[in-house]
Amino acid sequence: MAAQEVTYPRRAVVTGAASGIGKGTALLLRERGSEVVAVDVNEEGLAEVADAGCEVVACDLTNAADRARLLEVAGDVDGLVNAAGIIRLIPIEDVTEADWDAILAVNVKALFFLARDFGRRMKPGDGIVNLSSVAGKNNATTEALAYGASKSAVLAITRGLATWFGPSGVRVNAVLPGITDTPMQDRVLVDVARIRGTTPEALHAARLETVPLQQRGCTPREMAEGIVFLLSSAASYVTGQALAVDGGLVMY
Repeated sequence: MAAQEVTYPRRAVVTGAASGIGKGTALLLRERGSEVVAVDVNEEGLAEVADAGCEVVACDLTNAADRARLLEVAGDVDGLVNAAGIIRLIPIEDVTEADWDAILAVNVKALFFLARDFGRRMKPGDGIVNLSSVAGKNNATTEALAYGASKSAVLAITRGLATWFGPSGVRVNAVLPGITDTPMQDRVLVDVARIRGTTPEALHAARLETVPLQQRGCTPREMAEGIVFLLSSAASYVTGQALAVDGGLVMY
């Protein structure tokens, strides 16, 4: 029997596409032949994905009117990647309600409503991938407690929506990035090093020593491969799962 060709979304929405993992995913989907609607609050940062042929939409995903506009502009899609996210590195005793609300608004509220609202328009075989984090499983960086809590919530949302959408054939999975070479990671190193009284270089070296696989970080392209796999026909029987792409940083 001949092997079946792996197919990818015909049209996909990728949030957080101006940088890092979202950008890498948007570019990889374009390479695989998908139409991509690239979304970010940073309109200027979308220039590279626009040059690669992505449609770009600048909007604030915490705003209900902007989410409604995105749903209308994107139209019928068969893939969604919720990669938009923010982090604030703050000692636990200094976290304010404003910090907490801002992080959960982007990382949890916007993600849930986009996944729900796009998902109920999808067809059997279509897929959603939500970006969680290894911090959602083992938050060793206490300065990112609110971020870790938001990423744990993403796992609960993923499981709930996978169950809800299961009868319709729409798949919902999560990817948990580990140490990844992104602007967010650069910010983590600078801010946590300042709080702890060390240097970003020393902190980065110490963190890499905890990664079993070659003591190295991940590239956005490597992370995008895991995400795109979950959107593809090769993952047609995979739903409700949390795929850690982390070099073995968190094993379970």
